[in-house]
Amino acid sequence: MFLDTSGLYSFFDEKDFRNPDAVSRIGVANFFITHNYVLAEFIPLCLSRGLNRVKTLEFAETISKNELIEIIWVNEEIHIKAFNLLKDRLDKSYSLCDAVSFIVMREHGVTEALTTDRHFEQEGFIKLLIS
Repeated sequence: MFLDTSGLYSFFDEKDFRNPDAVSRIGVANFFITHNYVLAEFIPLCLSRGLNRVKTLEFAETISKNELIEIIWVNEEIHIKAFNLLKDRLDKSYSLCDAVSFIVMREHGVTEALTTDRHFEQEGFIKLLIS
């Protein structure tokens, strides 16, 4: 399962209406993958929604150190592939983080994403959380 920014947020914020579903889906998954751009988006998302800064940073650190989660550290090659994907999808409103996610998912054979983001469906992936 790919862990996207919105999915991590739904899991982390117990007040989010999708939290029970996110917790349940993570509880039954046997493989997790994400990348450092997701963590870079996650922190400001939580802070902009008024969540506790210390708890947010602790959670992000826990994710980055969790041996059950494969973190892909975006290098120049992945970044360029993602940027090229953005140029190929000018009709879409994908972010660079989205594009990196799609590249990572394809390169690792992952089809399901813990996300609320419709862009994953537009790119042919399975979005596991409602918007």
